[in-house]
Amino acid sequence: MITSLSWIPKGASKAMPYEAQSPSKEDIKELIHNGTFKKSLSDMDMDDEIKNCEVAHAKAVAKSFGKPCSESKDASSSSSTSADPDNVVNFLKELDMDNYDEEDDEIELFSSGQGDLYYPSNEMDPYLNNTEDKYDSEDLDDMTIRPTDSLIICATSRDKTNNLEVYVYEDTGNGTHNLYLRNDIIIPEEPLCTAWLDCPLKGREKGNFVAIGSMETSIEIWDLDLVKEVLPCVRLGRIGGETSQDSHSEPVIDLAWNKEFRNIVASASADKKVKVWDVATGKCKVTMEHHKNKVHAVAWNHYAPEVLLSGSRDRTVVLKDGRDPSHSGLKWSTKGKVESLAWDPHSEHSFVASLKDGTVKGFDIRASHLSPNFTLHAHDNEVSSISYNIHAPNLLATGSEDGSVKIWDLSNNQPSWIATHMPDAGKVFSVSFSADCPFLLAIGGSEGNLKVWDTLSDTGVSQRYGSNRP
Repeated sequence: MITSLSWIPKGASKAMPYEAQSPSKEDIKELIHNGTFKKSLSDMDMDDEIKNCEVAHAKAVAKSFGKPCSESKDASSSSSTSADPDNVVNFLKELDMDNYDEEDDEIELFSSGQGDLYYPSNEMDPYLNNTEDKYDSEDLDDMTIRPTDSLIICATSRDKTNNLEVYVYEDTGNGTHNLYLRNDIIIPEEPLCTAWLDCPLKGREKGNFVAIGSMETSIEIWDLDLVKEVLPCVRLGRIGGETSQDSHSEPVIDLAWNKEFRNIVASASADKKVKVWDVATGKCKVTMEHHKNKVHAVAWNHYAPEVLLSGSRDRTVVLKDGRDPSHSGLKWSTKGKVESLAWDPHSEHSFVASLKDGTVKGFDIRASHLSPNFTLHAHDNEVSSISYNIHAPNLLATGSEDGSVKIWDLSNNQPSWIATHMPDAGKVFSVSFSADCPFLLAIGGSEGNLKVWDTLSDTGVSQRYGSNRP
């Protein structure tokens, strides 16, 4: 199944990926230990273990993988900030974003060492190892990213194997498209959520990373410009292979990257907590405990990046505003368990929440009554995912466990149905409009096959929004 997906913005990926260096014996041991190869180490010497025929296949696979990035040396086990509202809303002040680029030059985005973004010497930098001579002409063509190509990250779980997969949606130039798997990464635990992020190293080249939340309590961050990696660049909530005291204590259900403060990621967990992480240091800056049940969704405001929403199975949505230290937050009752949240990209004040009971509710944060502006009975089963179209105002896609995807017009807070699509994806767990090709909708579900729907191919959508085609 595909549990989550994210688009990679055009231009973010390198045209040709770099192949990481071969893993050490310690890396192979960690892969076996964390369950990636589902093989436990005995008390045998590591050399004997690798030679053992039972792990010969694991060794061969591991050798084809690359040298991992080490964990952030700054990911210390400092205690998390308390849930006092004043501490919560002051977290951006604590980060001192205005002076962030002026910090000590010794502080790195990720720890030094092979596989990281920063390297003490060129010899240690896998990015300088050209991969073009490692592929035949056909493979090289598939690996090369062209300006017209779109990329999609999928978090998958199939036959007890968990992967992070990168697909290419290729424009052939004749009105048709190809969708194919470019590369994949084995991950040890079942993934639950993804968030693409661009976290640059102090004004240097932009990054191309994905954060993954899973049944594990930590958060993994992978470099998408490296292929054949075996371990993530950073693990938020883990130090030296052990869980840190500021980690979540239960699975991470949702992630949100802050596009303005690009080193910041928010996480929602089954432990009822919301955490705000600084990827550059690997530290949790704030822990919020304002929910009474599993937190299923987090979302940063597009216009006010200090504003964070969170939605929970306790049937509430909570807003925290880091711009006002005296602000204790807002809370809305949804009367249904929250599955997903989305800010309206065309309005600073509006957001929607999708619920387990099949409804979608729209809210305006300026309304004093804290009641929804509208309630849309969208599906018969839970609305597991929602996505706004960033190009066409008031256009919303909903995906449901009933197997359908629907398109809605939310104009004037009076939702109207436009189209229904049955993508043959099983229960739909994730939908996402592309930012670059805004009428393309990526769909993932229980069947495990990525689907891309050109929504303008539907008559109802094209008649209403055809003139909005970029």
